[in-house]
Amino acid sequence: MIGSWWIRLRRGIGRLVSGQSLQWRLALLTGISVAASVVVVGGASFATTRWSLLEQLDRELIQVAQNASSTVSLSVTSMGGLSPDALGSSGGLLGVVSAQGIINQVSGQRESLTAGPAEIAIARLNTGSSARNVEFEGLTYRMVSVPMTVDNEHYAVMYARPLTALQATLSSLWVVLLVAGMLGILTTTAAALWAARTVLAPVRRLSRAVKSVTQTDQLNPIRIYGRDDLGELTKSFNTMLRSLQQSREQQRQLIADAGHELRTPLTSMRTNVELLLADDKSGMLPEGARSEVLGDVAAQLGEFSALVGDLVALTRDDHLQRPHEPLDLAEVIESALSRAERRGPNIHFDVLLEPTPVMGDASTLERAITNLLDNAVKFSAADGTIRVYLEDGTLTIIDQGPGIEEEDLPNIFDRFYRSDKARNTPGTGLGLSIVAHTVEAHGGSVRASNDPDGGARFTLRIPVVDVPEHYE
Repeated sequence: MIGSWWIRLRRGIGRLVSGQSLQWRLALLTGISVAASVVVVGGASFATTRWSLLEQLDRELIQVAQNASSTVSLSVTSMGGLSPDALGSSGGLLGVVSAQGIINQVSGQRESLTAGPAEIAIARLNTGSSARNVEFEGLTYRMVSVPMTVDNEHYAVMYARPLTALQATLSSLWVVLLVAGMLGILTTTAAALWAARTVLAPVRRLSRAVKSVTQTDQLNPIRIYGRDDLGELTKSFNTMLRSLQQSREQQRQLIADAGHELRTPLTSMRTNVELLLADDKSGMLPEGARSEVLGDVAAQLGEFSALVGDLVALTRDDHLQRPHEPLDLAEVIESALSRAERRGPNIHFDVLLEPTPVMGDASTLERAITNLLDNAVKFSAADGTIRVYLEDGTLTIIDQGPGIEEEDLPNIFDRFYRSDKARNTPGTGLGLSIVAHTVEAHGGSVRASNDPDGGARFTLRIPVVDVPEHYE
């Protein structure tokens, strides 16, 4: 029963606050908490005060009954000659009950007292006292009884007084508690609303900033007003905005660069296709020229496919999130060398590879190293030498090409960046970007420089790890 009542109360409170703003929720919950506290404290205070007043009244009535017993003992039949006026203006009632239950009362009083088991028990036992409420024509009296002995006969003196004054006092106390409680609830709720509004001001600023980003597409940072938790939240949100802005700029740049790079092979391919279509109608191409045009189309398709593949590899990060496994970097380099040797059949490769255990993904590392070797093959002479050394966890690739201009070194790993020397060489301008992206995903680094003996030098480092024996 209590459990179902509590569940209904919780659901009702939940429905009350669920449709409100956060600050109103805090204010309402605070008001409900204060109201519950006021009810508990007010009820306890009222009950304690009522009990204290009743106890004080009982002591006073017992004292009056004991004082009256000395007069009544002179003559139980005539109640010692007492009259209603002698009992005072409080409207008190006086009576005596014997152990046999016979009642004598003051002559002329307006109400007749009746004895109950408690009063008869006191008369028979001749000890203790009792106190209880009795009703006379809709008016509540407080009646007490005390023992009395006259000529070896035991009696109980009963005295009752209306509770009008006590009830008036308790009613006033109830009104005071109710008014004070309501004022306390309203004041506390208002204070909680003000406090919640003040505390949640940074949260509202964050909310407005999010709406602004959604509606205006402007990633403006939010002003930080403090160093508390909300200030840290604002700082984190600003960091997110900066990252989002940077990502958006990179995306725009990538789209612009990709559009520019894709336009060239597409334009050339379209020109060649149109030339072939015109030749079908007029036969204007000389003998053998058609085969050359078809060869150009095939080469352009290969360039276009390579560019699209590099774009997909660079923009998709999921292939870099594959679980890294223990592997020997020397074996990965050997696989990449076999591909490079096919692309440069007359180039000599001077190779020195030490076993190097690392944690990584073999396919992505092989692609990155293949890009470095292809770059070396591209810029080396047909009968040149490429040095490939793997020592102390560092891979060094040195070609015999023209090297890299000093002003090009800071940008060599940027997307679509191509130096003046590389303008007329085949490629997409994304190979070195893929190398840098892959190496960073493996926690390593790559650096480009010029070798003192001539040619470009690329230095790649991947963290070396201790490989468990079952991987050896």
